Amino acid sequence: MQVILLERLGRLGQIGDVVTVKDGFARNFLLPHGKALRATEANRKHFESERAQLEARDLERKGEAETVAKRLNGQSFIVIRQAGDNGQLYGSVSTRDIATAVTEGGFSIDRRQVQLDRPIKMLGLHEVRVALHGEVVPHVQINVARTQDEAARQARGEDVTQELTEEEEAAEEARLAAEGLFEEGAAPEEEELAEGETAVEEATENAEDAEKSS
Repeated sequence: MQVILLERLGRLGQIGDVVTVKDGFARNFLLPHGKALRATEANRKHFESERAQLEARDLERKGEAETVAKRLNGQSFIVIRQAGDNGQLYGSVSTRDIATAVTEGGFSIDRRQVQLDRPIKMLGLHEVRVALHGEVVPHVQINVARTQDEAARQARGEDVTQELTEEEEAAEEARLAAEGLFEEGAAPEEEELAEGETAVEEATENAEDAEKSS
C-alpha cells in the first residue's frame, strides 16, 4: 500500500514522503495512529493544505520525545525468564515483552517502538533502542535473568551462568530444542515432539555412558 507520511518515521522517510509499506503495517499501525494517509489524490491535496501545521506538530512531538528520552536513556529494566545452566532461555524475549517491562517501569511505549534486530535468547544485559520519534532514539538496558537476585548480580557485572561439560552441553541443547517446539504458543506436531524427546534421551544416555567410563 502507498501512504503519505504525516511525520518522520525512522528509515521510512520524512513528512510528506509517499512510501510503499505492507498492508498490515499500514492498517494496523500507520493509519489508525495518524502517522500516515492513504496516497490518494484527495489526500495528497489535503496534505499539502495542512503541511505547515503538520510540520509544526512534528516539531512539537520531537520536543516531547526529547524530554522523555533524557529520563529514559540508559535506564535498566528487568525481565524474568527461565533458562538452562548455560544461560540459554526456554523461549525468547520479544519486543512486546520489552515494551511491557519499560511501561511497567514508568515509561509508556508501544512494542513497535522497540527496535530489536533479533529476539533475545540468552541471559544477560542487552542494549535495546526505543524509537520515541524518528529522530529521537534512546537506548535502554534489558536485564534478562532467572530471578531478581540474579538480575542484581548481573547488574554488578557477575556471570550467573555455569560452564558445562561437553556431555552436559549436548543434553542441554537437546532439551532446549525440544522446548523450542513450544515457543510462541505453537503446538508441535507429534512427529516433531517425538524427535525432540528422542534427542533428549540420546544425549542423556551419552552423558551417562561417559560418566560410567570416567
